[in-house]
Amino acid sequence: MTIPWALAVPVIVFIALVGPLWIIGHYVTAWRRIKAGELGSGQVAVAKADLKRLRDTADRLARRLESLETILDAEFPNWRSK
Repeated sequence: MTIPWALAVPVIVFIALVGPLWIIGHYVTAWRRIKAGELGSGQVAVAKADLKRLRDTADRLARRLESLETILDAEFPNWRSK
């Protein structure tokens, strides 16, 4: 009976004290990295100007696609069914 208690006490202390502090420290550090621009693997930060440029490019491409579909509808009415 002494072996389970010898293992249970450190586990309980870790879960109750060290675990929450570790999690809080992790997220505070991650937040500071993101704020400073130092991102870890799998994280992406894009400037607002870059997002605007990408959105404008997507809008232009969508308009071009609509124009192309209009031309194809006029020249080849059944092109979508193929």
